[in-house]
Amino acid sequence: MVLGMTLTAYTILHVVLSIIGIATGLVAVGGLLAGHRLSITTAIFLITTLATTLGGFLFPYNGFTPAIGVGIVSTVILLIAIAARYVFRLRGSWRWVYVGTAVLALYLNAFVLVVQSFLKVPALNVYAPTGSETPFAVTQGVVLAVFIVLGILSIWRFRPATA
Repeated sequence: MVLGMTLTAYTILHVVLSIIGIATGLVAVGGLLAGHRLSITTAIFLITTLATTLGGFLFPYNGFTPAIGVGIVSTVILLIAIAARYVFRLRGSWRWVYVGTAVLALYLNAFVLVVQSFLKVPALNVYAPTGSETPFAVTQGVVLAVFIVLGILSIWRFRPATA
């Protein structure tokens, strides 16, 4: 039981929050590329991504795992993004700090999506059963490259007036 839910129910909630975070994150990054704040979408992205990240710590585990490491890094990144957006209101260098951390938080969520997809989807698992095979590495490399480009373009293009 996790938060009064069966592990299966909690896992489903966690996956749903992750998907919402990724979907709204992609829309929010699209807004950054277009120079728009998309305040509601951004708030949903940050809240659901933080919820799924923190929620990941509630799964049963033994010792430190790579997932725990990603969760710690993601939590720090999300807190910086939230502070840059809502406390410092994108003033000065906080604009690019926000954009960079928001895109990085989305990337980390996408990174976990790829990991979980190769672990749990039989059609993908057959190509990378241990996560160390070439198809997994190539997929993660492509995802990383896409997010690097998105991050750079977003930093260049997102220049809204100060709130």
